[in-house]
Amino acid sequence: MKNIFISQIKNISHKLNQIIRNSIQSRYGGTKISFNFLLGLTCGLMVIFVGMTMDSATTETTTVAGFTYETSWLGNTIGKGKLRVQNNVEAMYVTTNGKIYTNSYWDEAGGEAGIYKDGKVISFLEDIHGWNRLGGKAVTANSKYIYIAMSQSATNNGKDGYPPKGKIWYCVRRYNLAGKSVPFPGGNGWDKSMLIISDKHEVTGLATVGDKLFISNAAANIVQIYNTKTMQEIGKFAVTNPGGIAIDPQGDLWIIQTKKGTMVGQIVHYSQTGKKLPQQIVDVVDPTAIATYRQDRLLVAENGIRQQVLIYNIENQPVQVGTLGTENGIYSGVPGEVQSLKLYGITGVGTDSTGNIYINNNGFNKSGTDLRKFSESGKQQWQLLGLTFVDNADTDPKSDGVDVFTKHEKYLIDYSKPSGKQWTYKVYTLNPFKYPQDPRLHTSPDGPIFRRIQGRPFLFLTDMFGSLLQIYRFQPTTDGNIAIPAGLLVVTNDKGKSIQGNWPPYQPAKGEWIWRDKNGNGAFDQNEYDSSEDYPYIGGWWVDTKGDVWKTLRTEDGIRHYPLQGLDSKGNPIYTYTSIQKHKTPSVFKDLRHIEYFPETDTMYLSGFTAAHPASGDDTRVIGSEIARFDNWSKGNRTPKWRTVVPYDSTGKREVSTAAISVAGDYVFAVTVKTAEVYVYKAATGKFVLKFGPGPEVGGESGWVDIPHGIRAFRRANGEYLVFAEENMNGKVIIYRFSM
Repeated sequence: MKNIFISQIKNISHKLNQIIRNSIQSRYGGTKISFNFLLGLTCGLMVIFVGMTMDSATTETTTVAGFTYETSWLGNTIGKGKLRVQNNVEAMYVTTNGKIYTNSYWDEAGGEAGIYKDGKVISFLEDIHGWNRLGGKAVTANSKYIYIAMSQSATNNGKDGYPPKGKIWYCVRRYNLAGKSVPFPGGNGWDKSMLIISDKHEVTGLATVGDKLFISNAAANIVQIYNTKTMQEIGKFAVTNPGGIAIDPQGDLWIIQTKKGTMVGQIVHYSQTGKKLPQQIVDVVDPTAIATYRQDRLLVAENGIRQQVLIYNIENQPVQVGTLGTENGIYSGVPGEVQSLKLYGITGVGTDSTGNIYINNNGFNKSGTDLRKFSESGKQQWQLLGLTFVDNADTDPKSDGVDVFTKHEKYLIDYSKPSGKQWTYKVYTLNPFKYPQDPRLHTSPDGPIFRRIQGRPFLFLTDMFGSLLQIYRFQPTTDGNIAIPAGLLVVTNDKGKSIQGNWPPYQPAKGEWIWRDKNGNGAFDQNEYDSSEDYPYIGGWWVDTKGDVWKTLRTEDGIRHYPLQGLDSKGNPIYTYTSIQKHKTPSVFKDLRHIEYFPETDTMYLSGFTAAHPASGDDTRVIGSEIARFDNWSKGNRTPKWRTVVPYDSTGKREVSTAAISVAGDYVFAVTVKTAEVYVYKAATGKFVLKFGPGPEVGGESGWVDIPHGIRAFRRANGEYLVFAEENMNGKVIIYRFSM
């Protein structure tokens, strides 16, 4: 015990640094930490580590001599440091020298507004993240300042510089070119750098010319004009539902105008004084971004089915003279296949003085950043990717770890290459035009489980709260690489209805339900639901290697087994409530959280809280305090072969609590929430083997792991283990590689 204690105490400084970083850039926190907080955190951490050490003394500890591992990653061009590609880009402005300013509602590590140049991340604007501040979907700049759309909500402290409770300020905030906010007389916010535009609707467009700042105020159906230096209003004019703004070489404005609640759009033309000019563009579907090009060209991003940047000659009445990007974008050719000129979910377009064109693809329902630079001839010059957010990865077992899937993407991995260079982005699997009811467009899934059922590939997705299980099939002959919605299993919420709102159509009014795409159209039709009223409590999901679905309910009869009833004529897995099997929770568990069953060996692994190690409150984001293995499960055995205690912080702070587990080969892998360390246990005995964490390849750091399948492990044919771990603070998935 003494050696363990000394070893862990030596790690306190390193762990404290990790926690401080995670607190500074936490999922929900602000960006300021007091001395008292740090002092309390230090003392609390000491107590936690002593408690962990005492628990460890009851467990026989083994080591693996010479154990080494490699840390790699996928999903983000940059693998370590603060200057990684942000989660999403909602808006973009490009200067004449090719500097790119971006804006987005949210970035996990606080990089809502970024600065990029020459394929590199330069910096992020300060003080957007936390304290109920968010970014927005408009940005512009001049030779002295950057202007971004953002929002400021109320806080509980009642301080000056914040709106009253229940109100939101939709603002324009001014920054200098170094990314620091710049106050002005009459400014709002804690530092007086915010210009309040509305308390009803976000700012939808920004542009500057001379000393004028033009702001699209869609809530009031006006474009407002402010002095760029004093930030005082100097004029306004009426435009119905204005959006993005571009300034042409004559100083006139081209403004995106959309019909509210639709994708119908047009581009209207105004002078700086608000006079409506006769030129307009009316043949654009869902215009999302706009920029001028050369002396007489206008670029318009069409985010409809064409998925192209349309090029217009605007010297007189606008005439389309070209396009950039393949028609139908990523859905052309082999649908879903990534190529340089196949665009998808365009949110930004801009140009520099030499004719280069910059385009950002954001996918659909915030699938991630894909920022590209093209030469004037249309050749891609560079690409920056930040694709993963609240996600993990899993491999197609048939590929032996080479084909790896996240909720929207497929990657090809070449393990002979250096860390971070191994992955190639190959496929985007979501098609909102053919499958507008795809659950990924209406929910926030994560944590893929990839399975081969009767030889066919299927993608299963859970969510952070364990409320649903999404099922996707693949049919290359008709849909290329697109994941087709095939099924959805949903539990009942505390209001008696599974999913609130108007989506999906025809869902049962109460209880839980199973949807199966019986006619193969990927839509939720009236006769495609099977419903039940079982028990309204969310829990863990699992899909075994045969395709059976398992669920925990945190009750005495808290295991549900949905045996696969085969595949229907469209290739959808069949699950029904009439075939469901209910299993009592083994008596060792008082609150069951996680389940993994392996039919080939009839082995069940469960985790949860026990009488010996109870929960501290509800603590829904962890898998419990113990893992147990049960052999001969189908024969009725409920006596565990072994039980092992896993890290759990009984103070409720989850500093060292276990977020997720995954069983592969000879080992059980567990990952902690805030420290993101992987604990390895022998699958045969439950004995602790070793632990490891993010290596130098990713800067030795990770954000929180807090999704139910935040770790997924796989043993390759050569005996090598792959461990995928959620790392959403820095917009990637960590991959650990090792052999034991």
